[in-house]
Amino acid sequence: MYHDPSQLPEGLPVPADDGAARHLAGAAVAAIDLPSTRGGTVNLVSMTRAPCVLFFYPRSGVPGKPPPRLADGTDWDAIPGMRGCTPQSCGYRDLQADFAMLGVTIHAISTQTTEYQREFAERNHLQFPILSDSGLALTRAMNLPRIEMPVESGGPATLLRRMSWYCEGSRIVKVWYPVFPPNENAARVLEWLRERRA
Repeated sequence: MYHDPSQLPEGLPVPADDGAARHLAGAAVAAIDLPSTRGGTVNLVSMTRAPCVLFFYPRSGVPGKPPPRLADGTDWDAIPGMRGCTPQSCGYRDLQADFAMLGVTIHAISTQTTEYQREFAERNHLQFPILSDSGLALTRAMNLPRIEMPVESGGPATLLRRMSWYCEGSRIVKVWYPVFPPNENAARVLEWLRERRA
């Protein structure tokens, strides 16, 4: 069957809150520099001083290429919260102007390499930067929710669980975790921001 990462199949398992992100709300953002698809590196503390949404995803898919499986053979779609990186990212793409009207920037983060992320961004016309934590500096420093999954290329076997943060003052003000369905993540974050400003 042809793999189309832009589509969400029916019947995906809903992820449960395992408490792995509970320590993040209110935490200071780690003082780490990450490479960006826009070139150079981004200092997370400096970036999050102003209102900012960071969204995290496990691993973006490639059309026609089957996604990885767990070491025991479990299919990607059968793992709660894994499927949907492209719909989540495109949701933020489509609402980026609405976030900008509120003075909020958008950045994405995964553990994939910048080269892999850049192809994904270009193919899906993403205008916001994607930051690479392929060295796992941020993942380890902030003990981010993650899963181990063998991959052929494009980054380490450690993949981030899907979540979103709203940051300002270099602190995490709000955490969305788990995120489901992924294609509605951007709209729900935007709704929260509008209610907060009202």
